[in-house]
Formats: sequence, structure tokens, C-alpha cells
Amino acid sequence: MDLLYEEESYVIIGAAIDVHKELGNGFLEAVYQEALEKEFLIRKIPYKREVPLAIYYKNEPLNKIYIADFICFDKIIVELKALSAIASEHHAQVLNYLKASRLNLGLIINFGKQSLEHKRIIKEKT
Repeated sequence: MDLLYEEESYVIIGAAIDVHKELGNGFLEAVYQEALEKEFLIRKIPYKREVPLAIYYKNEPLNKIYIADFICFDKIIVELKALSAIASEHHAQVLNYLKASRLNLGLIINFGKQSLEHKRIIKEKT
């Protein structure tokens, strides 16, 4: 079975692994975000940082928006964490980002452990 956006996911995760190798764990999420942006530039990974995502109710936009850490390749949401573990609420957060953005794949990347942790989140078809 083919993974959704397998090659793109592979290069994003590879960039995150290099950031984690260089910095280790223990920094705030904002530090990893800045370092990962530098790694995306080095690897020529197309991205947008801190992308606002509109939320709609009955086809009307709400004032509240989500902010995705990155959208890479115009099709993958990348949400960064610096925590002891990825929890169910982080999974739900990325699913909501996928709904709001109408994209199908999200990656949660957690720099908060001894080794990098990542999780693929795929929006179910409705």
C-alpha cells in the first residue's frame, strides 16, 4: 500500500531528524521551528510558516483561526511539539487543521524526547 505523499514526508522528517541531532531535546518549540525553517531552506523544501487557517460555520468564516506551524509542498501540514509525548489532543488538533485547510496529510513532529518522534495523520474521506 502506498503512503500518501511518501517522498515529501520522508524529506520533511529527514530535515527534522537533522535538527534533533544538532540541538537534541530540551528547547522550546519556537527554537525547533526556527531551526527547522533553516533546514527547509538548506534542503530547498517548499514551505509556508505560521499559516492562518480559516474556520467556517455554515459557510461563514469565524473570527477564530488556527495557525499551522508549517505547510510544506502546499499539501502537508507540519505541526511541531517539544513535549514528553504526543497525546490524543495533538492528534485531534492536526485533524482540525486538516479539516480547516482541506488538506489530507499532517505530520506531528515531537522534539521533546531523546529520539525524534513523528506521527502521520490522514484526514478520513467524508
